Amino acid sequence: MELFANPETWIALITLTVLEIILGIDNVIFISILVQRLPAAARDRARLIGLTLAMGMRILLLLSISWIASLTAPVITLAGHPFSWRDLILIGGGLFLVWKATTEIGESLEGEPAHHTAPDAPTATFRGVIFQILLLDIVFSLDSVLTAVGMVDEVAIMIVAVVIAVGVMLVASGPLSRFVHDHPTVKMLALAFLLLIGVTLIADGFGFHIDKAYIYAAMGFSVFVEALNLRARRRRQQPPVELRPTFVKEEAEPDAAS
Repeated sequence: MELFANPETWIALITLTVLEIILGIDNVIFISILVQRLPAAARDRARLIGLTLAMGMRILLLLSISWIASLTAPVITLAGHPFSWRDLILIGGGLFLVWKATTEIGESLEGEPAHHTAPDAPTATFRGVIFQILLLDIVFSLDSVLTAVGMVDEVAIMIVAVVIAVGVMLVASGPLSRFVHDHPTVKMLALAFLLLIGVTLIADGFGFHIDKAYIYAAMGFSVFVEALNLRARRRRQQPPVELRPTFVKEEAEPDAAS
């Protein structure tokens, strides 16, 4: 308990928690899109399992810091460029994200003609969705854990920050998922985010590091523009205000006889 009596510990905990929440945005977006293919009754359970797996994955990686450090050592060299296990995992996860986002965008543009189902009908199995979430949890958790290890020395602080961050994401994932489902343009924007994140992961795996601040700035500006579009669309959908006619009492004409 002496660890948490130090003010510097709380500063590190708050800072790391905020960073973990920011790094978990892409994870929440991915889960929110995937669960839309499940029956409505199973979506909340899939979100809970997905984020619980994300938290468990992060904690397991934090408890094996020495193994995490070994992932950054080169294991293979291609065309004169060394690749570590971390690089290979990031490239694989990025390719999966690019494939998934491109497929979803294509089906949205084509109207999913192959399914011929109602909008709320399930188009994926529960196990299949959980498996895809688990695959991407590995990639997102690796990025999150490496950030935590670079900021804080105490494993206990890292674990507490991860638990708090996942709790916040769990609360936010439900409203976010329903909002994405109710607004097709927001879903397209979220898929574009996944495509951007996938390309960023691939570039990072090949040694071209892109500052996450630029990525989040672009995402924030896109969300701001989409919020303006939603507000403008909502105003156009409002029924016009009916103007009631104003009746003016006409003065009686003077009698000709008078």
